[in-house]
Amino acid sequence: MEQPMQTDNTAISPELSATAPGSLKVIKRNGTVVPYTDDKISVAITKAFLAVEGGQAAASSRIHDTVAHLTAQVTATFTRRMPSGGTIHIEDIQDQVELALMRAGEQKVARDYVLYREARSQERKRAAEAHNVAQPHPSIRVTLDDGSQRPLDLGRLQTLIREACEGLAEVDGALIERETLKNLYDGVSLKDVNTALVMTARTLVEREPNYSQVTARLLLDSLRAEALSFLGVADSATHHEMADLYAPALTAYVEKGVEFELLDPQLKTFDLAKLGAALDHERDQQFAYLGLQTLYDRYFIHKGGVRFELPQVFFMRVAMGLAVEEPKKNERAIEFYNLLSSFDYMASTPTLFNAGTLRPQLSSCYLTTVPDDLGGIYSAIRDNALLSKFAGGLGNDWTPVRALGAYIKGTNGKSQGVVPFLKVVNDTAVAVNQGGKRKGAVCAYLETWHLDIEEFLELRKNTGDDRRRTHDMNTANWVPDLFMKRVFQDGPWTLFSPSDVPDLHDLTGKAFEERYEYYEALAGYGKLKLHKVVQAKDLWRKMLSMLFETGHPWITFKDPCNLRSPQQHVGVVHSSNLCTEITLNTNADEIAVCNLGSVNLVNHIVDGQLDLAKLERTVRTAVRMLDNVIDINYYSVPQARNANLKHRPVGLGLMGFQDALYQQHIAYGSDAAVQFADRSMEAISYFAIQASCDLADERGAYQTFEGSLWSQGVLPLDSLQRLIDARGEQYIQVDRTESLDWAPLRERVKGGIRNSNIMAIAPTATISNIVGVSQSIEPTYQNLYVKSNLSGEFTVINPYLVRDLKARGLWDPVMVNDLKYYDGSVQQIERIPADLKALYATAFEVDTKWIVEAASRRQKWIDQAQSLNLYIAGASGKKLDVTYRMAWYLGLKTTYYLRALAATSTEKSTITTGKLNAVSSVIDESLQAAPAPAPVPKACSIDNPDCEACQ
Repeated sequence: MEQPMQTDNTAISPELSATAPGSLKVIKRNGTVVPYTDDKISVAITKAFLAVEGGQAAASSRIHDTVAHLTAQVTATFTRRMPSGGTIHIEDIQDQVELALMRAGEQKVARDYVLYREARSQERKRAAEAHNVAQPHPSIRVTLDDGSQRPLDLGRLQTLIREACEGLAEVDGALIERETLKNLYDGVSLKDVNTALVMTARTLVEREPNYSQVTARLLLDSLRAEALSFLGVADSATHHEMADLYAPALTAYVEKGVEFELLDPQLKTFDLAKLGAALDHERDQQFAYLGLQTLYDRYFIHKGGVRFELPQVFFMRVAMGLAVEEPKKNERAIEFYNLLSSFDYMASTPTLFNAGTLRPQLSSCYLTTVPDDLGGIYSAIRDNALLSKFAGGLGNDWTPVRALGAYIKGTNGKSQGVVPFLKVVNDTAVAVNQGGKRKGAVCAYLETWHLDIEEFLELRKNTGDDRRRTHDMNTANWVPDLFMKRVFQDGPWTLFSPSDVPDLHDLTGKAFEERYEYYEALAGYGKLKLHKVVQAKDLWRKMLSMLFETGHPWITFKDPCNLRSPQQHVGVVHSSNLCTEITLNTNADEIAVCNLGSVNLVNHIVDGQLDLAKLERTVRTAVRMLDNVIDINYYSVPQARNANLKHRPVGLGLMGFQDALYQQHIAYGSDAAVQFADRSMEAISYFAIQASCDLADERGAYQTFEGSLWSQGVLPLDSLQRLIDARGEQYIQVDRTESLDWAPLRERVKGGIRNSNIMAIAPTATISNIVGVSQSIEPTYQNLYVKSNLSGEFTVINPYLVRDLKARGLWDPVMVNDLKYYDGSVQQIERIPADLKALYATAFEVDTKWIVEAASRRQKWIDQAQSLNLYIAGASGKKLDVTYRMAWYLGLKTTYYLRALAATSTEKSTITTGKLNAVSSVIDESLQAAPAPAPVPKACSIDNPDCEACQ
């Protein structure tokens, strides 16, 4: 059978036919731009008919008339689409020929035409792979950095696109090439060629999530060129060429970094050849666009504006920085590198920023207690400034500072209270922000019995005296159990100045209750003049009202944090940190420090099950890396060094929880999700405690181990009983089931453990973007949206949703527009089945009780806390009251932001209509809230990844 005519580079003749619209131009595959003509279209269609019906069909008038009609139809398509002229790629013309044949009912001819096109495409691909030689573009020249010009190398362009599409389903390299060439012009800069490639691919992400990886791989080309040329390794390189170039790049990178005083000279003592050989260039292919762009913009080391760090070199630099004091440092560096670069675990942002540098400030969180004297207060503010300059998030305990109106013996005057000092703290956080590298961030904590608590609740309001407002810092209530009991009992609550009741600050549980009631009696007898009695419910209502209106103060619980603390024998937990997951002791001599990192949970789901053996390996190495941080870390204040070396706390957390549910087809709002939260955290806890015991065998237990709960064989699960005993069974209900054999581990910890605290779940706002998974333990925020941050705008689409919709034949352009119209929600799209609506419910569509219940199940295994956002759709006073009472009742230690409204809206520029987010208040009158919920807070959060204060 005769084949159809060749319709690639010669399908369109340079001469115009009588009927061709002369204002249209055609881009041929070699890049040449020629006038549109339709005579070769008719020849191509004719030969397609001849291939099917045989040579004798050439004399058929039926064939002649059909060809003429179809040719005119194809031409008319383009003249209607571009009446004023324009540029068409040859592939677009061939697509229209296929459609015309199908519409005419000529399925056999169309099928033969499609098969022939595919065969020719494969021939061209094999030829390009075999020769891989430069293919100069005939009419487009590229301007180099020195001003010289050379023809655009089409061969290399095609190689980059081919490599970017390798191993990815349903991506079209030919489409990217066509659309990119349309955006190029003669004299275009080399940088803009890559920009055109990246921009072309990123516009396709909403059509197919895999284009996000394609975009990242195309971006890598410019990153490689920038770094390799600076290092003197190569002018540029393709992905496969990096298999040979990564090793010399690492050696050159370390040399340059040390020379420029950006890297620790100790890195030169590693076996760089051995480490270079361990770099796996294939792991560059894992990145999604947002992750790679974030690394490039904010993490890669640079000199004079040139970023000379490449992804695998970056991970090795962090690994070397963490292994620098290991006896077998080369082997450990490779072990650490493999864990980081595989995305099985990710260190926190301060560690990624600074490991291996001259000032390795690797810790994430700092907690301080502010004393009640002027020198101490300003010393604490100075410490804030120094910690903020080099470090991460700050949590300040302000409870000891005397209240407004309290007597000052030294001046025979009266105190102005806490609030004026918090204004100074606020402005210090704004002023000291690591030179613009990251925002200063601090949270002030105050206990609920403090006489200034009512004014403290209003610090974030936009009305009132601005001198007594703190618009840039965070605030949190430190709530004792006794207050919550009074709320349940509808009883009175007395506010005191800590200068009159100084011991309440350090008391917890039953001891606090007894002493508090003693002071209430004194006040009742008139022996404590400076006090105020309110109804507990009224204060609780105001706390919830301000939380709804301003987003602050967050609600955190003092007694669970202390009664379950392994370190209660040597101190008191007076506050949490910026993101409410750290619960460590503080005092005048100790600024608590915590070092964070997160297991990527979804990477440990294998064949729909949690792979415990892999999880154990990951956790063992992760705990070792976190413990190393303590000894390597740069401490900007001596109290921080003292506390960290004495107690050695770390905070191993997790991210990708929602992804792990998707992998198992489990809806977040379900009993199965709660069970998975329980079992997965139990496994992490078990392996983390075990790993810390292993380190104690090797390196020794931490200094204050004797007397701790660990030394008594009391594990986090066991400490629940202490909380129950102190609070009373009627005020707590926590599931205490277990699935692993904990008895041997209980005995083992009595012999020593390396770290006083081991687990804490941080927000992971930025590192989850790097890895490309859902943040921390959060439910999906939206299934389709545009994320805007310091690195630009990124279309983010839920790949699991797309996978399942494709499996059911439901993924098409209409579905994309529907998702945009409904702000990434699937609930109102009628053709989506009920099971998928449940599975892909977004954060505000998941009943809050499931979020709290899952958090309760995790909390029983964690020795610290978890950063827990609460999402409430249609918030009302009753809903807020029930939610926060439930959080306390189920034994949570802390809560983070209250999310009362989805705050970002997907761009709808590609559809003609769409609804916008609307705010309607359904807060009941008893809450006395403002007419709208608080705006999106600017801190670590699911929809604002610019804060790297913790992770």
